[in-house]
Amino acid sequence: MRESASGGGGRSYLFDNASAHARGQHRCLAGWLDRISIGELSRVGVQPGMSCLDVGAGAGSIAVWLADQVGPGGSVLATDLVPLPMADRPALTVLRHDVVRDALPETAFDLVHVRLVLSHLPEREAVLARLFAALRPGGVLHLLEFDAEYAPVLTVPDERAGDLYRRYQQAKLRAFRTRGSEQGWGRRCAAAMVRAGFVGVEASPHLDTLGPGTPQLEMQVHNTWHLREALLREGLTDDELAELRALFTDPMFRACSNVVYAVHGRRP
Repeated sequence: MRESASGGGGRSYLFDNASAHARGQHRCLAGWLDRISIGELSRVGVQPGMSCLDVGAGAGSIAVWLADQVGPGGSVLATDLVPLPMADRPALTVLRHDVVRDALPETAFDLVHVRLVLSHLPEREAVLARLFAALRPGGVLHLLEFDAEYAPVLTVPDERAGDLYRRYQQAKLRAFRTRGSEQGWGRRCAAAMVRAGFVGVEASPHLDTLGPGTPQLEMQVHNTWHLREALLREGLTDDELAELRALFTDPMFRACSNVVYAVHGRRP
């Protein structure tokens, strides 16, 4: 695995890969979302010899999977503002890269995969245009994004717990919105792809249950640590965050996940 540096931009993200909690966050996301991403990518078609780009690759679970599918004749370029260590593959190159500011080669890729990145970028539609240009004619862009505005609680041990969970969800939304994130973008990204010139755009919604022992709920535990400073600024207290962590172990607790939208389209 080869690593080089380019740009990096210096923007501050709430989910910072330099955080001590980043590894746990990515592990939970992989446990929840990899089956969706791999299922959708397999349906679209990943073939040996393809050239792939994985933007915001994080710990690299999808980049490594892609490298196993396309190698040895293909290649995968995995990029992130702060790349995390990932499994070594001959077909895999890791690059420190800011997709907003740093150049991408044009007409270079057969497949581009982007998961939970564009909703956090105020420049998301300009980045879509850059990703369109980076694809070869006939190449496919695959996005996976949340509609984080949908996250209903289902069962809780008491009314106070339900109210606290709802306030926690609203505090998270406010914290992201102050950084320019569009937390409902998952349900709008298919239309954005059509505006960007993609054809054959398809969107598949996915829902899961958050319950004790699931990676979906374990991710919420990580969020109470990873986003602690932002959540305190939005009105929660450390005692309430501790109460949430206890709630997330209660067998009575169940909530619906955000809607996960898997969207793909092709450059004509």
